[in-house]
Amino acid sequence: MNIPDNELFSIASAILIDGAEGPDDILARLTPLQRDLISMQQLLLKGKLAQAVTISEELLSRSRSSSERDAEVEVRIRIERALLATDGNDKSGLELRWCTDRLNAMMPGSSLHGISILNLAAWHANNGEIMMSLAVHSDISKNSGHPPEIRGLSRIEVARMLAALSDFDPAMRHLWTARVIFLEYELTAEAIVAGLEWLDLALEEVDSSAPRMLHRIETATPRPVPGNSWIASNPEDVKDVVEHLIPILTSDVSGDERNDLGLIIDAAEVLGEKSWINRISKHSNLIQDSRLLEALQS
Repeated sequence: MNIPDNELFSIASAILIDGAEGPDDILARLTPLQRDLISMQQLLLKGKLAQAVTISEELLSRSRSSSERDAEVEVRIRIERALLATDGNDKSGLELRWCTDRLNAMMPGSSLHGISILNLAAWHANNGEIMMSLAVHSDISKNSGHPPEIRGLSRIEVARMLAALSDFDPAMRHLWTARVIFLEYELTAEAIVAGLEWLDLALEEVDSSAPRMLHRIETATPRPVPGNSWIASNPEDVKDVVEHLIPILTSDVSGDERNDLGLIIDAAEVLGEKSWINRISKHSNLIQDSRLLEALQS
C-alpha cells in the first residue's frame, strides 16, 4: 500500500486506537516513538489522564532527542498537553499557536494542521475572545487545501459564534455551506447536525419572496466585523432540508428527547406541510418522547 509519510501516522493511529489489527505494511513502518504516542492517546481515550500526562513528558523529551527526533510527533504531543492544560490555561494558548504555526510550515492544509487551527480557535472562543476565534477560523477556507470535514466543522463553529452575536444571516450561510460540504462527501451525521441547526434558525421567519440560500452565499460580501443581521428563509430551502432529514430521523424514533423530530413538526406547521407530520405519525407506536407524541396529537 503506497501511503505518503505525512499521512502514515494518522492512518496508523486511527487503526490502532480503534483496536483493529490493520495492514502490517502500515503498522510496520511506525517508529517506536510513534507507537508509544498512540499508546498514550489510547490512555487518554480511557480517561487515564494522569498516566497519559506523565508519559507525555517522556515522549516529548524523546521526540526532541538526537536519536529519535520527530517534529510531527513533537507537535502532536504538545497539542495533547495543551488541550489537557498541563502547564496552565495561558500556556495552552501559546502552545496551540506554536503548534499551528509549526504545522503551517511543515504540512499546510493537512488534517493535523486543520485540527490544530480548530483547537486554537476553540481556545480563543472558550476564553471569550470571539473575534480572535473568528480570525483563526478564516485560515480554513475553500482554497486552503484542508480536508472537507475540517472545512465543514470550521463553518459550523463560525456559524454558532455568529448566531450567538445575533448575526444570523452569515450564520445561516455558514451552516448551509457546511451542510453542502458534508452531503458532497457523504458525511451523513455531520450533515444532519448542520441541517438541524440551519432549520432552527430558518423557522424564525419563512417568506416565499426571500432569496434562496445559494444566491445569498454567492452574493455575500466581506464585512470588517460581525453585526446584527437577519434575512428570512425561503420555503424551498426549508423543504430541501426537511426532505433530506425525515427519512433519516424516522429510521429510529426512540429516545426520550427527540427535539430533532419536534423541529420537523414545527417546520410542517410553518409551511403547512401536513405530509411531514403524517410521515412521523406512522411511527407513533415507537415514539418515546411524550412531548413529541402530544404535538402529533394536537
